[in-house]
Amino acid sequence: MTVVLECRDVAKVYGEGNLSVKVLHDLQLQIEAGTQTAIVGASGAGKSTLLNILGGLDQPTAGEVFMQGQPFSALGDNARGRMRNQHLGFVYQFHHLLGEFTALENTAMPLLIAREPKKAAYEKAKSLLARVGLSDRLEHKPGELSGGERQRVAIARALACNPACVLMDEPTGNLDSDNALAVRELMLELSQQLATAFVVVTHDLSLAGHLDRVLELKAGQLHALPAHQAAAS
Repeated sequence: MTVVLECRDVAKVYGEGNLSVKVLHDLQLQIEAGTQTAIVGASGAGKSTLLNILGGLDQPTAGEVFMQGQPFSALGDNARGRMRNQHLGFVYQFHHLLGEFTALENTAMPLLIAREPKKAAYEKAKSLLARVGLSDRLEHKPGELSGGERQRVAIARALACNPACVLMDEPTGNLDSDNALAVRELMLELSQQLATAFVVVTHDLSLAGHLDRVLELKAGQLHALPAHQAAAS
């Protein structure tokens, strides 16, 4: 399979000298197209830090992150932003939808930022919202949607630019069990249909146990966990 996202010898240290805290240490990771990877670990282990580094939102202290074979460090701020917009999608625990815009407008936003013509952007946004079961919510604003619906809009928005990989930070953390299950099934379906890779930071062990692999972040490095062990953790 094609490797779409990769970490090589990534380290992250905060502070200096005796006050420094090593969060990540010689971390290795390869994400292949169409796969789903869960990253679990104790609070404070550095999971969100790792996700921000994978997404080019933060820089590693050492090592390199490659997106589609291209190192982030070789890119300036503008080029890195374009790389994120074109090849990465982001879904967070809090949906971060813009409250004054409709579901359709929120979903189309990354396409408009990428200078897609408005008509084409809106047509694609409609198609994505239909794919996540929200054809009847196009003109609803976030405040008029349920928690599960808002998260599905966030997933549609993350997929707008046909990303190679979607990074998700606790995507089911604020959802009840039924909506969490719906989001999980949607993610697995989209991964299979679109060959999109998903990297999911989560405390939801039920979600983690249904993905292709589960990696535990511990002492700054990633360790593979069997699915049955992840579910029992």
